[in-house]
Amino acid sequence: MVRNEQWLVKKVADTTYDGWMVEVTGVSSLVRGMDAVFYEKLDHIEPIDPDKTRLVPDASPNHRKARLYLEAVIRKTALPQTEHGLALVGNFLMDQQTHQLRPAELALSKDNPQPRVLIADVVGLGKTLEIGILLAELIRRGRGERILVVTPAHVLEQFQRELWTRFSIPLVRLDSTGIQRIQQDIPAGRNPFAYFKRAIISVDTLKSDVYAHHLENTEWDAVVIDESHNLVNRNTKNNGLARLLARRSDAFVLASATPHNGDGESFAELIGMLDDAAIADSSSYDVKDLKHLYIRRTKTDREVRDSLKGEWADRGPSKPVFAKATEKEEAVLAELAARWIPRDPAASSVCVDSMVAYNLLKAFLSSHRAFQVSVAARTKTLEKPLKGRKGQDPAQLEAARQIERKAIVDLARLADDLGDDDSSKLDALVEVLKDIGVGPGSDTRVVVFSERIPTLKWLAETVPARLGFPRVKQSDQGEKESKPWKAYGGVVEVMHGDATGEQEQQRIVEEFGLATKPVRLLFTGDVASEGVNLHQQCHELIHYDLPWSLIRIEQRNGRIDRYGQKKNPRFRALVLTSDVEWRTDDATGERLPLDDRLVGAKLLAREEEAHRIEGTAEAVTGIYKAKEEEDRLTRDLIAGRTVEESIEQSSSTSGGGAKAMLARAMGNVGVKKPTDDVPRATVPGLFGTVGSATATSDYFDEALRQVCHPSSPENALKLRREGDGTLAFQPPPDLLHRLKALPKSYLTEQEILPTANKEGRIRLTFDKSLAAKRLKVAREESDSQWPNVSYVSDVHPVLDWVTDKALAALRHDEAFVLAFDPDRDKAADIDPGLPAALEGPVYLLQGIYSNKVGRPTVVEWMAVTGLPDAPRTHRMDDAFLAACRVGPSMPGRKAPVNKDALQRWVPSAVAEARRFLEVREAAYAQQIEAVLAPFEKRVTEWKQAALFTAEARRSQKKKNDVNLTADRRRTLIRSLRTSGAPLLRLLAVLEPLAATPAPHAGEPAATDLPDAGETSAR
Repeated sequence: MVRNEQWLVKKVADTTYDGWMVEVTGVSSLVRGMDAVFYEKLDHIEPIDPDKTRLVPDASPNHRKARLYLEAVIRKTALPQTEHGLALVGNFLMDQQTHQLRPAELALSKDNPQPRVLIADVVGLGKTLEIGILLAELIRRGRGERILVVTPAHVLEQFQRELWTRFSIPLVRLDSTGIQRIQQDIPAGRNPFAYFKRAIISVDTLKSDVYAHHLENTEWDAVVIDESHNLVNRNTKNNGLARLLARRSDAFVLASATPHNGDGESFAELIGMLDDAAIADSSSYDVKDLKHLYIRRTKTDREVRDSLKGEWADRGPSKPVFAKATEKEEAVLAELAARWIPRDPAASSVCVDSMVAYNLLKAFLSSHRAFQVSVAARTKTLEKPLKGRKGQDPAQLEAARQIERKAIVDLARLADDLGDDDSSKLDALVEVLKDIGVGPGSDTRVVVFSERIPTLKWLAETVPARLGFPRVKQSDQGEKESKPWKAYGGVVEVMHGDATGEQEQQRIVEEFGLATKPVRLLFTGDVASEGVNLHQQCHELIHYDLPWSLIRIEQRNGRIDRYGQKKNPRFRALVLTSDVEWRTDDATGERLPLDDRLVGAKLLAREEEAHRIEGTAEAVTGIYKAKEEEDRLTRDLIAGRTVEESIEQSSSTSGGGAKAMLARAMGNVGVKKPTDDVPRATVPGLFGTVGSATATSDYFDEALRQVCHPSSPENALKLRREGDGTLAFQPPPDLLHRLKALPKSYLTEQEILPTANKEGRIRLTFDKSLAAKRLKVAREESDSQWPNVSYVSDVHPVLDWVTDKALAALRHDEAFVLAFDPDRDKAADIDPGLPAALEGPVYLLQGIYSNKVGRPTVVEWMAVTGLPDAPRTHRMDDAFLAACRVGPSMPGRKAPVNKDALQRWVPSAVAEARRFLEVREAAYAQQIEAVLAPFEKRVTEWKQAALFTAEARRSQKKKNDVNLTADRRRTLIRSLRTSGAPLLRLLAVLEPLAATPAPHAGEPAATDLPDAGETSAR
């Protein structure tokens, strides 16, 4: 014991001037895993000797103080390395879906010495919830003290809010607001990650100079990176940042619905962040060998289907809404069909670059505004000096550009002639919006997607008035020009990457999910197609224009078609049709129009089919990047292929082993049968099943009474209990300090922080149904999605607070004595001889073996009976505690009857517990080796294979890298094996209620006691 913390001694050496030097690794929660060196003459170093534990009485009612201390020790003891079951299932504000427990099960399984996993479930299955479950389990294991979550900027608050409201995990949000707060709270230049132990930050902010240089000096227990497909490109800042975090963290969690872009090496890059000895050759490997690191499910998986019944409304159809082109629109399409994308595939386009010609078509299919901007941009490009590629004839290129310059003048004239009244899709959109009920006085909301910013802005300006929304606000000149839709008083919001910063995006997403906010129309670009939840108040989505990518259509639809959607999500797409003659499919004779039916409408139907049959859009084409998919399709159109031919060829080309492997990676990987149980942790508890809401509530209630003793919570904290199950009380300063991670706006809105005129109040509930109602009320009746009542899970800061208070009741070298009245029938059910043994005292002990990094490998909860003559050890589980009736109805006694005798027998009890552990030491080692030996074998096999790859045979540097990686992994394995003797701790002594004073005559003195081994009946 040094500085009031427990340490595991690794090495002791004498020094010339400072006495003994002790090298240690932290064991207690605050310093766990921290290496340190202490010197005898500089620090007070106190060996922990359980034989010298001093027994103390507990005069509190029903031994409340002692029971709380025991429960606090159990709760604060990290689950060991050998415990692979989940401990907190059912303890969160969510409907328990078995499929959402599987990622945590995998990460904590015997297959993983470190909790590392890539969660690649398709859009909408609840990856945020899966991450929350895993983080809570890591916290319970003492492997989640320091957490960093990295997300895209626009989902930062959404992610933070989900982890707090559903799992009680507070994260400091380090966005621009958070940065200002840091500057106020900590000294300039100090590492912010040393100050905030759990944080959430966007990847772009993390790359900034404010943070990046601190990461080299920061260790994490767990790092989560959402939308991790953005990390795969080597030699980029994102990739380097992720690799650094992977090296500096124990647990590492990646999440992405699109975990690779069709390139086997990019997928290997992600897997290598989890385990750099997982793939020997990034150009040749099989996904089946990665199942310990990777899990992906689609809605076609049976367990997912069964879990989601009643929790996710069935998807409605994707309906095309046809809009017949107006006369002026027909003129533009005729010009495009005649000169830019010629009817005759053999004819040359007036456009130097055929990809540009198709881009002009796509701009026109979006809107006349987007078309005008694109034509103007192309005109400017053609006016710039010639920059030909190597090998091109400058004179020939200039002649071609001259032809295009003349043609663009004609196209610009047609574009400029287009006005709002010439847009058939605009009229169709307004009719659709009216049909679904969008308008003044209606609660109906809709998301309208477009790829083009000019289209979004124009729709936001134009559509509200056509629906009858009045202008209710006078805008200043700047706002009139940049955001004229603001005049509609919040009815309209526009979100796209170029115009809305991260704070604005977060605000829009939150307000769109609040029923009390006026927003009814959200016009958004594809910035909202990844990770954003838009389903809380909306089940209607319209594609004003259609991307030429199945992936992008699927991602858009996933914003409202996701876990928790209670209404059938409905999709519509505006499809411009034309009578302009273009081409004919030679194979089928089908007429191919140069309008939305050429590509967009076909992809809309194919995405719906893919969702129903394959489960994911990527499975259709074998392409995993939206931009690549779009470019491939456009090139195929230029080559004269149809959409159907392009998709068929795409799914069959560049095949072989790599293609097939990547296709399997995008199917269902790591699936379980619905009948496969999720393993559960075995942890004793004095207040019922650990992890249950009742046990947590009862524990908190008793702990709070003890915290406030000799007063009451009602007086000391002004606690009030409401009839619906809400607790409200005044948080003391030390509790407020623990809540500082939460947004100041939330703490202020909920009046948790005290002000000059008002005391702070925190509102809690242990009732899931009430918490769910309050969460719904927050979305439907308030101005914030943060509920005004906090649900308390087992990792909530208020439980940490009362637990630390309970632990402070004793010194580390003391143990309470409790009077108990056993239940003989329950005792007999455990062991026929136990009722007789419970006529004497029971010593409750904890034994912990730890590894070299200070984490427990084995934890045993033991009860020693039969002292002084025939000691025997039992496991202190729930059944044993129930047999001893250790609970709120315990009789209680101010002082032990035979304190001196109980004190003398402490060394014997400790010796018996130590013997119990030593007898099982080989079995414990075998448990640990069952995990580490296969891992060590994988490292050996990986090294052998990696040294024989083509790259390693060519490069000595590569060979050195392989050897260094293998050495690092073996060092990790060694650090996870048990190191040293077990740490034994006497927790309490149970003395029978019927105990009578022991005679003093003939009793041996404490110093004359024989060795515990000699007194043992064994």
